[in-house]
Amino acid sequence: MDSQSHKAHRPAQSGAKAEKKKAPKGKGKEKQHGFNEKAFAPKSGRRADRQGRRTAERDQTRLHVPLVDRTPDDQPPPVIVAVVGPPGVGKTTLMKSLIRRYTKQTLNHIQGPVTVVSGKKKRITFIECNNDLNSMIDVGKIADLVLLMIDGSYGFEMETFEFLNILQSHGFPKVIGVLTHLDLIKKAATLKDTKKTLKKRFWTEIYQGAKLFYLSGVLNGRYPDAEILNLSRFISVMKFRPLVFRNTHPYMLADRFEDLTSREEVRQSKGKCDRTVTIYGYLRGTNYRLGTKVHVPGVGDLDVKSVQILGDPCPLPDAESEKRRKLSEKKKLLIHAPMSDVGGVIYDKDAVYINVPGNFTKGGIENPGEGEQMVLNLQDVNSTLEDQVAKSQIRLFGSSSQPLSVEAGPSTLRSEDESDEENDEDEGYGDEHEDDSEDETGLGSDDEAFADFGEDDDVDVGNHGRSAPRNVRRSMQSLSSQDRKRGDVEYADSDSDLGDEDDEDDPGPSRRFVRFDGDEEVDVQSDDDVNEGGSDDEDVPRWKANLSGRAQSAFEDTTRSRRRRDWVKLIYNSNAPPETILGDGGRAETSSLQGPSMDDDDFFKVADHAPVKTEEVLDQTKEPVDPEELKEWENEELLDSIRNLFITGSSSQPMEGVDEYGEPYEDEEGQEDSQASGSGGEDEDEGGDGGRKPSLNKDAAALAAKKAELKRKFDEQYDEPDAAKTDFYTETKEAMARQQQLNRAEFEGVDPEARALIEGYRPGSYIRMELTNVPAEMVENFDPSYPIVVGGLLPAEERFGYVQVRIKRHRWFPKTLKTNDPLIFSLGWRRFQTVPIYSLDDHSIRMRMLKYTPEHMHCYATFYGPAALPNTGFCAFNALGRDTPGFRVSATGVVLDIDRSTRIVKKLKLTGVPFKIFKNTAFIRDMFSTALEVAKFEGANIRTVSGIRGQVKKALPKPDGAFRAAFEDKILMSDIVFLRAWYSIQPRKFYNPVTSLLLSDKERWQGMRLTGQVRREQGLKTPTDVNSIYKPVERPARRFNPLRVPKKLQAALPYASKPKIMKPQHRQTYMQKRAVVLEPEEKKALALLQQVRALRKDQVARRREKQEERRATHRKKVEKEEAKKSEKEKEKRKEYMRAAGMKSKREADASDGGRGNKRRRT
Repeated sequence: MDSQSHKAHRPAQSGAKAEKKKAPKGKGKEKQHGFNEKAFAPKSGRRADRQGRRTAERDQTRLHVPLVDRTPDDQPPPVIVAVVGPPGVGKTTLMKSLIRRYTKQTLNHIQGPVTVVSGKKKRITFIECNNDLNSMIDVGKIADLVLLMIDGSYGFEMETFEFLNILQSHGFPKVIGVLTHLDLIKKAATLKDTKKTLKKRFWTEIYQGAKLFYLSGVLNGRYPDAEILNLSRFISVMKFRPLVFRNTHPYMLADRFEDLTSREEVRQSKGKCDRTVTIYGYLRGTNYRLGTKVHVPGVGDLDVKSVQILGDPCPLPDAESEKRRKLSEKKKLLIHAPMSDVGGVIYDKDAVYINVPGNFTKGGIENPGEGEQMVLNLQDVNSTLEDQVAKSQIRLFGSSSQPLSVEAGPSTLRSEDESDEENDEDEGYGDEHEDDSEDETGLGSDDEAFADFGEDDDVDVGNHGRSAPRNVRRSMQSLSSQDRKRGDVEYADSDSDLGDEDDEDDPGPSRRFVRFDGDEEVDVQSDDDVNEGGSDDEDVPRWKANLSGRAQSAFEDTTRSRRRRDWVKLIYNSNAPPETILGDGGRAETSSLQGPSMDDDDFFKVADHAPVKTEEVLDQTKEPVDPEELKEWENEELLDSIRNLFITGSSSQPMEGVDEYGEPYEDEEGQEDSQASGSGGEDEDEGGDGGRKPSLNKDAAALAAKKAELKRKFDEQYDEPDAAKTDFYTETKEAMARQQQLNRAEFEGVDPEARALIEGYRPGSYIRMELTNVPAEMVENFDPSYPIVVGGLLPAEERFGYVQVRIKRHRWFPKTLKTNDPLIFSLGWRRFQTVPIYSLDDHSIRMRMLKYTPEHMHCYATFYGPAALPNTGFCAFNALGRDTPGFRVSATGVVLDIDRSTRIVKKLKLTGVPFKIFKNTAFIRDMFSTALEVAKFEGANIRTVSGIRGQVKKALPKPDGAFRAAFEDKILMSDIVFLRAWYSIQPRKFYNPVTSLLLSDKERWQGMRLTGQVRREQGLKTPTDVNSIYKPVERPARRFNPLRVPKKLQAALPYASKPKIMKPQHRQTYMQKRAVVLEPEEKKALALLQQVRALRKDQVARRREKQEERRATHRKKVEKEEAKKSEKEKEKRKEYMRAAGMKSKREADASDGGRGNKRRRT
């Protein structure tokens, strides 16, 4: 078998497969064999036009208004992917599976955000949203991508629709649906129908074609790797469009939380004092400027004490791994989740917990985790940091044989280095800085000061985030005045050795003692003694010769090079008033230079400079003019050189290279250059106009460049019109790209510290934000499963006022909203409860108050609250608790205006009755109570119920509140007069922030309740007012006077119109007077006849009923027969018409055949 030879593979040289391989990649069907372009062209021109329009519309629907993405391209922040869904749907399992896919690590207990590296230029922060409405609102405001999980075996739940409506109000991010628990559906047909139904409903809520993933059962605590790989690939390639609100506000999702309040203060106040906390996270949105207030949803508005840029805990791959196509294995293992149990380390409040296995031994673990490695490092430490500093050795120079021992002197000033180091030790920056501190334990403060001397002023902003370079200040109080005046360099072992006058054994200013490792002190001569006594000694090394002079000259050179002020630091970093910075410049400059220059205080000191006397500059509109500068304009040659630039000057001698209008010749650019160079040579010889002609040539060159640019644009527009025709979308994107490039170039060489002071901290940086006056309940009730969002507030959003919004009650909310009922708004970063007043625009005349919101229609609402920018979306809720039945989103809308001047009015009807009526005038009472009220309403329009219009005239002396009114017709005493007025109302100043993060049970936040709700919960009956009870209306019968027509008028009327009035009959008639008396027999006969008539009447009625029943039955029978008969007749008619049509057709064909088979014209 081994010796058997196989045929070599011979690829096909012809055929379909060979042609397919030879075809160039990326080409469409038009290059394939057998494709006929004409075969697919539309036959009709109208259809071609419709197809073209449809294609153009489809292309335009893909385009959005271009928005400037403020996220930096070089270091973008991680993308926030929120996993949202009802409880028990598999959110934690999906997060574990995705984290396992990206990092090859399994997290058993996930809490808070988890950041992983997903690609060479992309990071992802996963966060799980629990089933709490407050958490849904916060996550909906910051998530870039939402994985909406749906239980496939159950269907959509109410929380899913609530979350989607929250997303619609706060700027809709990308949404991907994930169907789980599909393994519970056993039948394939049922599974297929379920998928189809859920996909159709999901598309209705999101958009047609929204992505929906299907996850089957769980294997080993995770979803199948193939399905998770498919989902993760889709997440990795997804692009995100900037949302308007997030593009204008800085925000941060906190992934770590620490309490910095001193333990003693907490103990003394029994845990009730306000806390100082630090929050860590990636900055997102736009730049954050220090001094801006922030809002933590669920806590309130907080002040920021300091912001520091830290090292990225989950950095993107560096340039080395960029060479490879895939991420290196080391970068894949990178994960940042401080609140979870990554590597056995959990950060909780102000402590760090390290989990180690039960049988933990020092040498028993081969690959220890992060927490186990920390424990091992702690076990290896033999001495504390203080002992290591005490044992540290300082060598003055590298060639020194013995180190110096540092002894603390009685210094009265603490150096800022020491305070900074203590702060760093108290705050604890993490494991990254432990190695740095261990490496620097061998250096003392003096050695650091020596190392800092000669460095540039630029400070490398590292993880500590210093806002200014270290300024080491030394005590100079113990120096004598004689020593301070000297400019010589003085050597000392410590600060206390510099001229301590209180020391009895002071050997004098020229003697110094240095203590080596031995016990005895060695007397070291100063430079003066060396120069005086041993100047001729040849054994002295060269580097020791004239040390003081060389140090003095080096100091002067350094001071001279640093003379230029750093205005950015003086303006942004200094709290001094402008007079101190500008007026007392010498002193401010020396103080600013004292830090870097006095770092070498162990070698020399600087003599004090006399204060610079500056004159007081008065406030004036004209700038002060120096008389010396005006003498320059007395030179006649200078005046002659610029005379032709003015209208009154002679234009007979134009400038060289410039025409008579002062513009350069376009065709003689080369001549202009030669003339400019020639004139430059002449100017060097003449020396008189040397400073003027180059400036004129420079202006001519600028004009030439401007004309060349205009000519280029003209040529583009007319010579190549197709090249200049770009659509609005492309032009806008190009303009935005150019602006971003300009911004990037503007700050390219700026120090990061100065750049943060000018434009703020950039998004994408990992920062540490220190917040002050934080309520103690936030620290005590901290729960990492609830997200902490820190949102930056714009200056306009910090003030409060009346906000007008356009609102609409949600179609799924069962109740109608009522004016002055409390409502919880989610507006901007804030969640708060307020009392809105609903109104409607009444023909653009007034804003009329509505008692209830209209059905299926927008209305206006005005409430007191924090200001928000117009067009900011919001959603409203009646209650946030989980026990609220039904749909909880009660209304949605947008902000229209802030502090709008239009008033809200409500209708007020005042009624009164007349008590005296004249011809067109009447006296009205019961409408007002005093004459003053009548005076306010003089001239107001009034009406009666019957429609007669009138006007209020004057108040009457008696009774109080009565007035005289004039009407257009005479009114009746029974008329009711009413006055329709408009009463101005204003919303109540009620603002109650939702502080859910301060509660131990985050879902039990209770706001202001309605009176009926309070009574219902406490079991109280509604009090009844006697005047509010409905009573039966008793209206007395009205008696109208008879119509009286005068006799003269009756005589003039015709007979038909005369009233027929009969005179009353005084005498009784015969019929009234006669009396009929029946005999007993007559009475019996009459009763018998009446009984017979009654029986007959009843018999006839029953007979008629029976007859009607028989007739109804007969009618139904006849109707059925008629229906059958009509059907038969219809069929007969169809047959007849069909036969007649066939007959007429045959006749027509026969007549056409008889005519010689001519074609009929139609």
